[in-house]
Amino acid sequence: MSRFQPVALEHASRLINHGPTVLVTSAAGGRRNIMAAAWSMPVEFTPPRIAIVIDKSTYTRELVAESGIFGICVPGAALADLTYAVGSSSGRDADKFQAFGIAAVAGPQLGLPLVEAGCAAWLECRLIPEPHSEDAYDTCFGEVVSAAADPRVFANGHWRFDASNAPLHTLHHLGAGNFARASDMISARPLTRRA
Repeated sequence: MSRFQPVALEHASRLINHGPTVLVTSAAGGRRNIMAAAWSMPVEFTPPRIAIVIDKSTYTRELVAESGIFGICVPGAALADLTYAVGSSSGRDADKFQAFGIAAVAGPQLGLPLVEAGCAAWLECRLIPEPHSEDAYDTCFGEVVSAAADPRVFANGHWRFDASNAPLHTLHHLGAGNFARASDMISARPLTRRA
């Protein structure tokens, strides 16, 4: 049974607002793929829309172009090795879900393969065609149509990182297989403005 809880779409952008490395999932014509991406961000809140860089030479991009949909899964620190592995190999050579033993669940709106085990959240997206941005900058835009998160780390529209949920702290790619992870949160206190 899934531990994930639905996230209200008005909060969906917050799932990637802090710049985590994400896993991009795709499927078309009975084929599927998963890859890592370090560049994703929200671009609009209502409706929730995101931008993500997916190189035009990748198998994922081929499947996204064919199907018009993609998933974004937010891996926790416990998935650093897997994140690096799926980001360093091609899905043209093998089904990476099968090759790396990745269990996938079907997304509730689009049926995309999504990863929950070891992930903090996921989003299902419809591609918003922007040929110039896609061709010139490898930047794809998507409208989020469903989202969910593990309530141990994201609830009521907000992230909560502490020692109790360290395996779910998000990853941030530093290059060459190195990641930083989100650590315990600190909350800012309101300051009084000086006159």
